[in-house]
Amino acid sequence: MKFSDASTPVVVLRGVESASHGALGILRSLGRLGIPVHLVACDSQTPGFFSRYCKGRLVCNVESGNAGKSVEVLLELGRKIGRKSILIPTDDNAVLFVADHAAALREQFLFPQMCPELIREVSSKKGMYYLAKEHGVPTPEAAFPTSRQDVLDFISRAKFPVMLKAIYGSQLMKISGQKMFIVRTEAELLEKYDALEDPAHPNLMIQEYIPGGDDTVWMFDGYFNDRSECLLAFTGKKIRQYPVSQGSTSLGICLESEAVRETTTEFMKKIGYKGILDIGYRYDARDGLYKVLDINPRIGSSFRLFVAENGMDVARALYLDLTGRQVIPGTAREGRKWVVEDQDLVSCLRYHQQGKLTFKQWLDSFRGVEEAGYYASDDLAPCFTRVMALFGQAFKKLNPLGA
Repeated sequence: MKFSDASTPVVVLRGVESASHGALGILRSLGRLGIPVHLVACDSQTPGFFSRYCKGRLVCNVESGNAGKSVEVLLELGRKIGRKSILIPTDDNAVLFVADHAAALREQFLFPQMCPELIREVSSKKGMYYLAKEHGVPTPEAAFPTSRQDVLDFISRAKFPVMLKAIYGSQLMKISGQKMFIVRTEAELLEKYDALEDPAHPNLMIQEYIPGGDDTVWMFDGYFNDRSECLLAFTGKKIRQYPVSQGSTSLGICLESEAVRETTTEFMKKIGYKGILDIGYRYDARDGLYKVLDINPRIGSSFRLFVAENGMDVARALYLDLTGRQVIPGTAREGRKWVVEDQDLVSCLRYHQQGKLTFKQWLDSFRGVEEAGYYASDDLAPCFTRVMALFGQAFKKLNPLGA
């Protein structure tokens, strides 16, 4: 794939909570077309900074709390670049930051017209739940306790196991290192609620548990224009997750699901969504429905799993649409696989320990892998940087006093 005009720069805004391979994927996807791509990140050692496709680097945490200063830092970067650039945030907080300060940021940047209220609603699991119910989209049943008594009331009618999740996942991740828990008993639910909830600012939800393995989790990856028309749509499913059974994709496959595609495009049209979308579903074999689990109003870290035969992906679709050109969707590369090397290695070991993955199954699972999160033959430095960082982390764990 080639673009007739690749002169409009891009600024990737890597949020604190986003995976480093997501930003790296954007750098490579657009940089390989000759597009000048700049990266803003809070970590000076993020692998993307070492990519041959990274035109400019800026260490800045736009989520640090001083929004006015962050806006000015980005505007100054835009002025230095010398022309309006496309701004691509990579996590929910960064998307909200852009939506909240859109009027000021538009002086130097191009991005989809996002409604801050809608972004907040869909990025909150509580808001997403009620939005799905309102529009007739299947979703697991859920309760949103605001006190311990609410949890006790729920227990009186509950069927275990259940899922304990955060309405805003990043907050639970900071406290526990996990986004969710499978809870199997009443006592365990009360114990975790007492340990993890802040009564002054309730953030936990209890969700129906849908039985099934990782391969029942489906994904939609797409792009919607300023009329909420879907210009590009892909579907696929997870093969493995990190952390095991409750995390992000460590190995995924691009597969067609008409039900997931149609449900998502109709849903987003109804709510007036614009921009790149990453959304997850779980197939419920009990009733044959695909039930929405979460909506990410942004580019997903696994977006490079989804590539058309003509080379189109959601980052490229965004670029074409915002520069006034036609998006030619192309046919999805059915069976294409994508892997995050370090995360999948850890997951494979866990699955093997649980008796869910044999050596032969492990080898067979890599057939069809076309791309990795960090390794690329034309861009080796980010992978090397990631490996060295992992060695450093391992050394600190083994030698806590010498670190």
